[in-house]
Amino acid sequence: MKAMGVFALMLIFGLFSADLPFSSAQTIFNVLDYGAKADGKTDDSNAFSAAWKAACSAGTQNPTVVVPSRKDFLVYPLTFQGPCKSSSISFQVIGTINAPSSPSVWRGRNARRWLIFHGVTGLLITGNGTFNGHGSEWWDLSCADHPRKTGCATVIPMALNIIHCKRSTISDIYTIDSAKYHVVVNQSSDILVKNMHITAPESSPNTDGIHIELSQNVLVNNSVIATGDDCVSIGELSSNINVSYVTCGPGHGVSIGSLGRYGNSVKVENIHVKKVNFKGTTNGVRIKTWQIGLGYVRKISFEHITLESVENPIYIDQNYCIDLNGTRGNCEPKSTGVHISEVTYDDIVGTSSSNAAIHLNCSHSIACTGITLSSIKIESDKSGQQVISECTNAHGTNSGVVQPKSCLQS
Repeated sequence: MKAMGVFALMLIFGLFSADLPFSSAQTIFNVLDYGAKADGKTDDSNAFSAAWKAACSAGTQNPTVVVPSRKDFLVYPLTFQGPCKSSSISFQVIGTINAPSSPSVWRGRNARRWLIFHGVTGLLITGNGTFNGHGSEWWDLSCADHPRKTGCATVIPMALNIIHCKRSTISDIYTIDSAKYHVVVNQSSDILVKNMHITAPESSPNTDGIHIELSQNVLVNNSVIATGDDCVSIGELSSNINVSYVTCGPGHGVSIGSLGRYGNSVKVENIHVKKVNFKGTTNGVRIKTWQIGLGYVRKISFEHITLESVENPIYIDQNYCIDLNGTRGNCEPKSTGVHISEVTYDDIVGTSSSNAAIHLNCSHSIACTGITLSSIKIESDKSGQQVISECTNAHGTNSGVVQPKSCLQS
């Protein structure tokens, strides 16, 4: 038993590649054993695919795909397909997995997503390794950000995608420089994302750290996220989402939205954000919905939040829009809107880099209701300056000290 333990450990850390024949009792599936060159230049996609298929079809409990340490692997867009035979399967990344760096290489491939885990139950992605999206050449190509650029890209790859998965965990992973979102949880349930380190330059567009949509029962915990967009963003048809013990910044904060862009009915509820430290972000806790959206955002809480020079610490924008000239926020009022209600802000302290520390920009047609401000103390990060609160059609109650003075209507 001890010998087998040492053997497995050596395989995991890539000290050698076993030449033993594979058997139905196999539990370790090292990508090197399936032909990966690990030179950072050769396409290792087939080796990764073969290792996954072997592990996924294995009859043993908790088969483990191993990406060994001190190795660089080049992997093109790839789907790791479930369901798997075992009730649990691990994908252990100790080395570095690299995306193709040149956008031209993606022609004819799935340029929307880089790595996809689809339809897997009991998945564990872990190992202290790195997913490197090599996104820098993509960042100036987005048609959304550069609409007049010749040859701009309408589709840009998201790095690590968890789709239609259940009871799964991503932990202790580094993701860097994704072309677009770093981690996506989509149409999944009972997902834990913890101990993550996610980084990209502050200037990199749309590089959200973790994006959650069409999912239920997701916990994001104990992570450090510093990117060019939202640290965590929560999209359509999501519920029972908990974000806690996260350090965020630089970036755009933690956002619910944007929601309702296409006039669709929004259903987002039971979102709880607590123990988040924002450092130099453009927003703190934000809810953003489009004017033309329908439906609701409700039962939301932001608690025990600390702020260090945050531009918009507490922010609701129920009037998000783009006018005919492509300018954001300069549109005529609409009779439609997403109803935002039962939102609690409690124990939020720190400094604001903007004049309006509390900005609740609710629709003239569909008011924000049931807003609670409790134990708020936000000051300017500039000596001698004061901060204010600004509200439009925002209704609710105050509890304890609220600084700056609340602008809520009863």
